[in-house]
Amino acid sequence: MQLLTLMDQITERILQELSQNGRISNLELADRCGLSPSACLRRVQDLERRGIIAGYRAVLNRGALGVGFVAYATVGLNSHTKASQEAFERAMARAPEVVECHNITGSVEYLVRIEVADLPSYKAFHTDVMGVLPQVNAITSYVVMGSPKDGRA
Repeated sequence: MQLLTLMDQITERILQELSQNGRISNLELADRCGLSPSACLRRVQDLERRGIIAGYRAVLNRGALGVGFVAYATVGLNSHTKASQEAFERAMARAPEVVECHNITGSVEYLVRIEVADLPSYKAFHTDVMGVLPQVNAITSYVVMGSPKDGRA
């Protein structure tokens, strides 16, 4: 049992290190986790094979890309059918401004993260993309003023 606990702690450490820096070298990762490089590589490859590590991403500086406005919008649908949900989800998948779309529980069906250049761009998206969808009943916007903690990769 002691060995299993140790292995779990090492795996947790590997995942923590990789989630903070997916480009860390195997040598550095092994050193930080107290493993030999070959043992570390085997563990990482096993985590990838098992789908625990689903991929690696670059974290983009949205401001440098011209994104200066971030908002979350809750969206209520006027029909709770599968067809309405699928139509809304297809529309959000096509919209480059939408970086996240979550089907949620509660008084509305969706939580959407929208990233655009500025307020006029958001207004255009709100009016000309979401506002024209026939299945949309209500949209409530929440403007992000700052993000003191954002762990998304």
